[in-house]
Amino acid sequence: MSFQYRGLKGQLDKHVVTLEEVDRRLEAMRDQNPRYDIIYDRPTRNGDEVVLDYAGYCDGIQFAGGTAEMQTLVLGSHTFIPGFEEQLVGHNVDDEVTVHVTFPQQYHAPDLAGKDAEFRCKIHQIRIKSAYEMDDVFAKEVGGCETFEEFHKLYWQDLQQYADNRCEMELQEALLRSAAKTLDFEPDEARVEQEVSAQMENLKAQLAQRGLNLEMYCHFQGTTQEKLEKDMHGNAVMSLKMQEATARIAQLEHLEVTQEERDTAVTVICRQNHMGLEELKPYMDEEFYAAVDRSVMMGKVMRLIRDAAEVTPMED
Repeated sequence: MSFQYRGLKGQLDKHVVTLEEVDRRLEAMRDQNPRYDIIYDRPTRNGDEVVLDYAGYCDGIQFAGGTAEMQTLVLGSHTFIPGFEEQLVGHNVDDEVTVHVTFPQQYHAPDLAGKDAEFRCKIHQIRIKSAYEMDDVFAKEVGGCETFEEFHKLYWQDLQQYADNRCEMELQEALLRSAAKTLDFEPDEARVEQEVSAQMENLKAQLAQRGLNLEMYCHFQGTTQEKLEKDMHGNAVMSLKMQEATARIAQLEHLEVTQEERDTAVTVICRQNHMGLEELKPYMDEEFYAAVDRSVMMGKVMRLIRDAAEVTPMED
């Protein structure tokens, strides 16, 4: 079979965002953006969130890692070591409180395990968390709109645009995958294993951010690590074939990545990671730019294939 990337057939799916989906997502947004009522006229109690400074001491000597400023803590959440939060109950804003605790024997810092310590604290603020009503206040403070009706309408439009973009991207990826399958190319096994290793490390990092490990993930997904690695192997082979197909098409079509396209991609990376350009610069080495160029080129190739494809829209 000869390499084919023009005239491929594909179907453009359509996901229609429903009112129920919009409302569900708005409720999730409300939960992720609580409002805080500042308390001025009473002392702290369980359930309050306090903003405080603290410094930890053992035998009168301040120890490393035991100091924070403007730290938020929900009293009664058992976030800190046993006994800490209870001693902050019943105090007022601007109170200075000395908290006496004993570190657990199995504490993660061996030099502190089992030791008595005191934390010198100052309470700056007492507040309680509450949920917004689905009203104009929520629209203004969270959505940046004057009315809830306006916010709801714009958010629905944004969700639909996102859904349309995702369907379009899935189509383009499917077309590139179809082209890659016609390519007379089998990646070297060493490259495949390298790709599998990279995918596994990326998955572990994502799981760690959610407080999970690989064993827990496999349990929740009803799979095994062996099956997961087998699936990753197949994905890695296809990923490398798609990269090779991209390079071949770029060569055949004389495609190049311009500096403007590269700069735009870097701007997107900054925005996605909530970083300024100066913060990103330490990571912008030769390998970084090579990855940027691969991503930009793959996007150009996928659009070329898409424009030359026979696409059938999904019927409503």
